[in-house]
Amino acid sequence: MKKSEKPYFVDNLSEELKAANGYVLVDFNGLSVKMQQELKARLREINAQMVIVKNTLFKLSAKKANSHPEIMSDTVLTGPTALILTEDDPIAILQVVSKFSKEFEVPQLKVGIIEGSFYNKEMLVKLSQLPGKSVLQAQVVGSISAPLYAIVTVMQGNLQKLIYILDQKSKKG
Repeated sequence: MKKSEKPYFVDNLSEELKAANGYVLVDFNGLSVKMQQELKARLREINAQMVIVKNTLFKLSAKKANSHPEIMSDTVLTGPTALILTEDDPIAILQVVSKFSKEFEVPQLKVGIIEGSFYNKEMLVKLSQLPGKSVLQAQVVGSISAPLYAIVTVMQGNLQKLIYILDQKSKKG
């Protein structure tokens, strides 16, 4: 990248970081070009993108985007770094990267920002084992609505009994 292009790259990346619902940094050391293409294709399916970024340019972009200070530390920003970000479900990113990592043993998660909160590698791994956001929402709705359906069923049973009694009474009289 030419020196004159770097400020534009930093500005664009900082805007993407601000707009993202979540992003993670991964160490992509050992990831071949073919494997990168495969991972990018899987990420596109969940509306996420992977960008190979120089650590210094990421640091400048993160500062400009007012990101969490720990994500800009020199211990995190060492070696080859790729940025994976999305405006949708950030847990889906973790699930795709974890599944890909189990298959090919690369890339390795470093750190991430999920809905504004900083997470280290261990926490990201734990989050990757959770179901997706839509699945969790469906489970909550299901657990709330189950007792309501039971109440409706009980009440309908009593109404049916009342109708039966009234029907029998009208036939006798």
